[in-house]
Amino acid sequence: MLTYASICSRYVLTFISPFMVYKDLRQYVQKQTYCSPVEQKYKRKKDKMVNVQKEVQTKLTKGLLDLIVLQMLDSEPMHGYQIITKIRRTFGVYFGPSTIYPLLNALEKKEYVKSEWNMESERPRKVYQLTNDGRSVLNFTANSLNIICKNMSTEKPIGVTLETRTANFGASQNKLSPFHSISKQ
Repeated sequence: MLTYASICSRYVLTFISPFMVYKDLRQYVQKQTYCSPVEQKYKRKKDKMVNVQKEVQTKLTKGLLDLIVLQMLDSEPMHGYQIITKIRRTFGVYFGPSTIYPLLNALEKKEYVKSEWNMESERPRKVYQLTNDGRSVLNFTANSLNIICKNMSTEKPIGVTLETRTANFGASQNKLSPFHSISKQ
């Protein structure tokens, strides 16, 4: 005579045992090495390099997020979710709304971007657009980054003053940038 307990135990054994076999097999395969020790060492080194590259890319993206957002808005006006998805697709780094929207509000307070509500779509969206001041900051920052990259790529430092590059930026702000007299010594 079958009891409830025996039916349950058969049911559990029937469905757990294939899983247990799969789990044991997977652990066995993971323990097996199908390459030589030299290949294993190369694979570990390659995996480590990929992790380092991902880490560096993430750090740079986080550090330059305001510049990235300004650059994206330079090409076309966008709403916040478009910016989030474009950053994720382009850089492979996820920034949530709690990061992007405060940044957009800060850029709007500095008058680098302006926003308007778009009521034509099925749901209202706040669309952000780059202003002339934002474009000036973007150009100044891009030029500064180019100079930094140039200096990093050459063996001996290049003496550069940024006064000519900040002329437009200083004029739009009615003051000179804090970087107006930077020169490599």
